[in-house]
Amino acid sequence: MTRYSNIPALFLTAAMALPAVAASGRNTITVEQVAAAINSAGMKVSADQVVLLADVMATDSAPKLKVESMERWGDHQMKFRLDCVKAGECLPFFVAVRWSQAESVPPLFADHSSTAIFQAKPDSNSYIVRAGSPAVLLLEGDHIHIQLPVVCLENGAIGQTIRVASTDRRQTYTAEVGDGAVLRGKL
Repeated sequence: MTRYSNIPALFLTAAMALPAVAASGRNTITVEQVAAAINSAGMKVSADQVVLLADVMATDSAPKLKVESMERWGDHQMKFRLDCVKAGECLPFFVAVRWSQAESVPPLFADHSSTAIFQAKPDSNSYIVRAGSPAVLLLEGDHIHIQLPVVCLENGAIGQTIRVASTDRRQTYTAEVGDGAVLRGKL
């Protein structure tokens, strides 16, 4: 009998915790919101095709979402990386989009089926470095670290790989954009 005496206490604890979660300003992102974001990126998806891989929370009840990337994920699924347009509204997250086994390649992804990964083009406000701007390139090898002043040859957002040149324009390098005007390359 004693093992059942804790059940009412569990229900009471859960009931008291629900208003605390609602008051904290955290809202669950729904599959409908994800499907709308994917549809606005130009790929037709219904909400019943979307699978959230984890509970995703946002500070806004209706955050505007953007598709960061997508890639094939198994035979009948695509994996999407999404993020909130406004910084700080939510953390980036992944969802799976599945289609029927009767379709070998879904028509909604026909434009991207030849490439393994599709990267969304960053908007002009998300660029950290701009073409023509000075930056510092950190070249790293096994036991060597070199800092070079460079000039960016392309616009770049965090995580993108861009081309840069030495200040005298004699050498060109490829580098990954980091925070600020710091770029990383490998020897």
